[in-house]
Parts: sequence; structure tokens; C-alpha cells
Amino acid sequence: MQSYEGTNLKRPAESLLLNFLREPPYNRGTMAKNMPKRAKPDVDAAERGGDWTERMDGEGVPGDSNLEQAVYWSHVYTEILAMEEKVLARIRELMVTQSATARHEVELTNVPIVAAQAERFRQRLGYWDARVADLKIKVKAS
Repeated sequence: MQSYEGTNLKRPAESLLLNFLREPPYNRGTMAKNMPKRAKPDVDAAERGGDWTERMDGEGVPGDSNLEQAVYWSHVYTEILAMEEKVLARIRELMVTQSATARHEVELTNVPIVAAQAERFRQRLGYWDARVADLKIKVKAS
């Protein structure tokens, strides 16, 4: 290798080429692709939102609850389901004004996640409504 102006440096063109081929410093563990899987709250939320068996923090098993607890959780899920249905309706309203490309992307990304979350809450609400009905029958039979 020939030195450049009395130093051990390469000619400018060679130096640029070699710098271009070198791994950039931001790929050394600082980019999102190198983050551990659990450090992605969006993915965690999407997975949790689509899992009907996933209970909320503090939520017990419907079969082990008393009437007061069952009514409480039924109300909580009713509130959240109503909100999710409004969110989905609003997304669909906004999609009407979007370009075909944007609308297609929203259909592939946003809509399935919100729809899965709404379905999860609908299923959980069904569990709690059934428990409330069972407990009311037991109270009347007593």
C-alpha cells in the first residue's frame, strides 16, 4: 500500500470505499433489531390482545368468583368492548378518505389488531356474563 502524503493513510478514494464497506457504528447493539423480543411493547400488546385466555391484571377465574366480582368484571369488559368498537368504527371512517395504498396498509395492520382486541374482550365478557347468570340462578334457588 502506498502512503498518502507521508502518512499511513490510503488515498481519499480508497478510504471512502473502505469506510463505505465498514459496518456502521449504529449497528453495534443500538438499533431496534438488536433489542430483545420482550422490549417490544407493541408486539407484546398485539399478542396479548389476540389471546382470549389472557386475563387482565387482577382478574380472577370466572368459575371461582362471587356475584359481586362477576358483575364487576362484566362491567369492565363492557366498557372496554364499547371503546374498542368505537375505535374500529373511527378507523373505518378515516379509511374512507385515504388513498387505496394507505387504506390497504391499515386493513393489513391496524384493523386486525383492533378487531382481535375487540374479539378478546367480547369473549371475556361472555365468560363473565355467563358467570353472572349462573350465580343469579344459584341465588334465586337458595
